[in-house]
Amino acid sequence: MTSINQLTFIKPKQFEWHEVPAPTLQNAGEAIVRPLAVTRCDLDLYMASGMYPMEGPFAFGHEIAGEVVEVGDGVKGFAPGDHVIVPFQISCGSCDNCQRGWTNACTSVEPFAAYGFAPRGERKWGGGLSDLMNVPFADAMLVKIPDGVSITGAAAISDNAGDGYRTVAEPLAQRPGADILIVGGLAQSVGLFAIQAARTLGAGRIVYRDYDAGRLAKAKALGAEVIETQYSPDLRAAEEFPIVVEAAGLPDALTFAIRSTEPCGTCSGVSAGMSNQAKVPLRSMYMKGITYTVGRVHARTEIDHILDCAHCGTINPDDVITRSVPFSQAADAMMDPDIKIVFERD
Repeated sequence: MTSINQLTFIKPKQFEWHEVPAPTLQNAGEAIVRPLAVTRCDLDLYMASGMYPMEGPFAFGHEIAGEVVEVGDGVKGFAPGDHVIVPFQISCGSCDNCQRGWTNACTSVEPFAAYGFAPRGERKWGGGLSDLMNVPFADAMLVKIPDGVSITGAAAISDNAGDGYRTVAEPLAQRPGADILIVGGLAQSVGLFAIQAARTLGAGRIVYRDYDAGRLAKAKALGAEVIETQYSPDLRAAEEFPIVVEAAGLPDALTFAIRSTEPCGTCSGVSAGMSNQAKVPLRSMYMKGITYTVGRVHARTEIDHILDCAHCGTINPDDVITRSVPFSQAADAMMDPDIKIVFERD
């Protein structure tokens, strides 16, 4: 195969299928993977609509599960035919940051190197909505999909499901059985995946707030107590929680999440919102001694944790997926309002 088809982001609301040179093995540690399922990351919807501005063109899709079709001579852990998860961030597995588990900050590649985003350096990493893709550090990056985990659920584990998991895992390890509030919104699936993780990890009450009826219904089906909430600047906390997840991506929701965090509690943000700036009530946080964390998921590190739960059946990412679409229709469906779309190879 000398060329492949690749879904390319041109500009907001415009995608095109482009014929591009097929990826090849460039060194002995690489693999070529054929994507079989790509779930739409919550951020993809906002890049597609222009709400989160990105400059094209670039290959699209980054929550990927597929089949290994070729490996370099130096690859020891994988062979053609293996079904694998491909973490969206490029990580070597051997630099100091990767060894610490900080796989979102690998120092062997340019900062923010990832599939499905505008490249930050000379190399174009490609995207999941393609016939084939190159995985540069195959033994470090790829993860075999165990029996009992679907190819569609595995795709979600590569990013959003792991992101939801990490927001509650460490806080619950410090405060076992604690109650959790999830402030839902634009990070549609991450907040719902956080519900799954919280249940699996033994949280107490799990309360989910949101303004969207579809997400509230899904959250209730996943086992959360749901409260319809319209975020506003003067929205006061009805009660305080030791663990809060801010998955709304909206300034007023962030303020509400922090107000809803009890003294010495933890509030985890899953995005920086749609703006470069946000007002944070530092004086209130200081007086209450709140720990607020925000940052990108360490995708490769979290895959192992959530995959164990998925393999045992305590977490099923497919329960969050709301629609399946063939690859060939991805360009038309990318901006549909579904909570979690999976694109499957035709």
